[in-house]
Amino acid sequence: MTEATLYTRLGGYDAIAAVAANLLPRLFGDALLGRFWEHRSDDGLQREQQLLVDFLSNAAGGPMYYTGRDMKLSHKGMRISEADWAAFMGHLNATLDAFSLPARERGEVLAFIDSTKADIVEC
Repeated sequence: MTEATLYTRLGGYDAIAAVAANLLPRLFGDALLGRFWEHRSDDGLQREQQLLVDFLSNAAGGPMYYTGRDMKLSHKGMRISEADWAAFMGHLNATLDAFSLPARERGEVLAFIDSTKADIVEC
């Protein structure tokens, strides 16, 4: 018997979309991180949310196809710092707490997100 993918264990598309819907407003409203979304249209923010859902779903073994750029290219020049990353991780952990994510799945999600850090943090 094949083990279920992380995507399935997380609850599939709807659960990942709910996590993104919880996380992004935390980031937008953060005093440090909000600058990355200043002057973005509602449509741009909605597109970014959909790309995040697609990216996470695909990375977790789901059927979504991610059409966005890779992490390095899409974050190049944003001057994302270690402090920005730490703030992001704080919000991510708060979101995972809000959904009571089990320890195993939480560990896998955090390990995956951490694997993107070198492509995102520039300074």
